[in-house]
Amino acid sequence: MPTEPEPQPSIGTQSSTGNPPSVSEQASPGKQDSPEEQDSPEEQVSPREQVSPEDLSPEAAAAVPLQQDGGAGASESTLTIAVAFGANLVIAIAKSVAALLTGSASMVAEAAHSWADAGNEVFLVMADRRSRRPPEPAHPHGFGREAYVWSLFAAMGLFVAGGAVSITHGVQELFAGGSDGGDYLIGYLVLAASFLLEGTSFLQSVRQARPEAESMNRDVIEHVLETTDPTLRAVFAEDSAALVGIVIAALGLALHEITGAAAFDAVGSILVGVLLGAVALVLISRNRRFLVGQEADPQVRVATIRALLAMPEVDRVTYLRVEVVGPRMVTVVGDVDLVGDDIEPRIAMRLREIEARLSSSPAVVNAVLSLSAPDEPSVTPEGGRPDHAERGQDGDDPAARVDCPVGTH
Repeated sequence: MPTEPEPQPSIGTQSSTGNPPSVSEQASPGKQDSPEEQDSPEEQVSPREQVSPEDLSPEAAAAVPLQQDGGAGASESTLTIAVAFGANLVIAIAKSVAALLTGSASMVAEAAHSWADAGNEVFLVMADRRSRRPPEPAHPHGFGREAYVWSLFAAMGLFVAGGAVSITHGVQELFAGGSDGGDYLIGYLVLAASFLLEGTSFLQSVRQARPEAESMNRDVIEHVLETTDPTLRAVFAEDSAALVGIVIAALGLALHEITGAAAFDAVGSILVGVLLGAVALVLISRNRRFLVGQEADPQVRVATIRALLAMPEVDRVTYLRVEVVGPRMVTVVGDVDLVGDDIEPRIAMRLREIEARLSSSPAVVNAVLSLSAPDEPSVTPEGGRPDHAERGQDGDDPAARVDCPVGTH
């Protein structure tokens, strides 16, 4: 029986630039692995437990998307939901009282809208909390997509309890001839107070969305539609619809008072219902897209490529998929070409180290890398093949040193 392991064939791909071997190889030139090190790499301590963000080079640390959507954390989303819930609950009670005193169809529609919004905040709380659970063996990508499930329920609730109820009541009042309108002053006061409270909730959602949108070079509306955070999108959309709905209800109530025709009030209720239904359909569509799987924003893809190319062990990237798996969470799957030639067990460990560096980002739930084939075309931040003549002597890519705004859909 041989006392030393048989030499293993080299399966690494030699860099066409002649770049030096990785840092670990430079530290131990000519060192031969023991049989235990070569035959049982799985018994080593996982590099995911060893590598921290501080282990990254400055270039890689600047490029890795350490926090997506501009850095707004889960605490900001929680505050946005809490403000919206408190405002909607108070408004729903006030509008219900006003609807009973005035008999206004528009006020009934607004009360139904506010109760639907208050109930939907419960779904959003569930979305926010359950999506934060850490990955486990049965769910290696975590539970981030639960946010879209519960947000989908909230959107369906808005469609049924808000839109459908408002339209149905408005049609019934339209054919029934409506009521005499009751005490209009109470209706105006409640609508004015509701506008202030809804405005406060809306400003909180804008406060959260604006810095995120600026970091992604988007306007606020575009960012709300594209963000991976469904709770921010839901609160922003519902509060926007509520403010418009209050204006519609006030106009319907005023026209009813001026003309004595209850049809204006009933039409206002129908318009509020149509508005809520349209908003709900947009929210349902966005949540559906994230549930079935959606590629991350191109800026996140570019940042990830730059982070990989900034690592001294990586010569080039030939394939990369960055998929959204939750609010500010992505998985990374790619093929890379490593610098230098190496034996199979060490190549596997080098790949695991690179994966661990990527996974050290709070935004990256999981990273899986494989070796590239020699004839595969390269992927670069600019979208084309890299010019190896422009790479530095140390294998660093100038593109990796360019700061990139990070974020995701």
